[in-house]
Amino acid sequence: MRLSRPGRRAAAGGAALLFAFVLAGIAAPLLAPADPYATELRARLGPARSGHPLGQDTLGRDVLARVLYGARISLGVGAAAVALSLAVGVSLGAVAGWAGGWIDEGIARLIDVLLAFPGLLLAIALAAVLGPSVRNVVLALGVLGWTGYARLARAEIAALRRREFVEAAEALGAGPGRIVVRHLLPLAAPALLVQATFGLGGAIVAEASLSFLGLGAPPPLPSWGSMIYEGRPFLLVAPQLVLWPGVALATAVLALQLLGDGLRDLLDVRDV
Repeated sequence: MRLSRPGRRAAAGGAALLFAFVLAGIAAPLLAPADPYATELRARLGPARSGHPLGQDTLGRDVLARVLYGARISLGVGAAAVALSLAVGVSLGAVAGWAGGWIDEGIARLIDVLLAFPGLLLAIALAAVLGPSVRNVVLALGVLGWTGYARLARAEIAALRRREFVEAAEALGAGPGRIVVRHLLPLAAPALLVQATFGLGGAIVAEASLSFLGLGAPPPLPSWGSMIYEGRPFLLVAPQLVLWPGVALATAVLALQLLGDGLRDLLDVRDV
């Protein structure tokens, strides 16, 4: 299926924006005008000026530097959480879709139980129990975010399980593991890729939410969510403290939504 011109533009724009954020995070030490942890109390809440293009925060730290370094945490945590969710969800979904019977029923009921609760609230509870740290945020989001991938993998594998080439592979002596890994999962990969693209945007927002609540990256690590929280009391005095991390967060999520929409049309994936 060929992408329409607006679809191609949206996908290309989303990919370009996402690449820019990744590049900015990687090159943060070269692009940042100052040390993101260096304080300058005499210049706290300072406006934009030479040497500090986006101003300074409540401790006099450079806002641009912290936004750039925050891209590392937000994108890194989101990618790690999605990778963990994919690994758990695809594994359980593939087992359920292939095995069927009581195994499929048990995994399906477990998914339904977890989906009955708001995912973010469960992540907040788990992060609160584990304590604030980047690793615990990844664990909380990854452990609780696998259900969507499991449902999708289960449906795809169950549908492909009935195809003639699966019977041919079984007749040639291929085992279930080989058939699932070598033949079924590659066919399910496009739908899972699109789901992961949208899921990455959700994971970035969830990480920002946890950091906003003090359950994410601990100070003084720069995180877009924690930067918004720190700047909230000074919104009318120094709006740049909330504006720029908010713009970065919204733009990154928009980029992923555009990319996901483009991939969905390009790969002809429906109902994702």
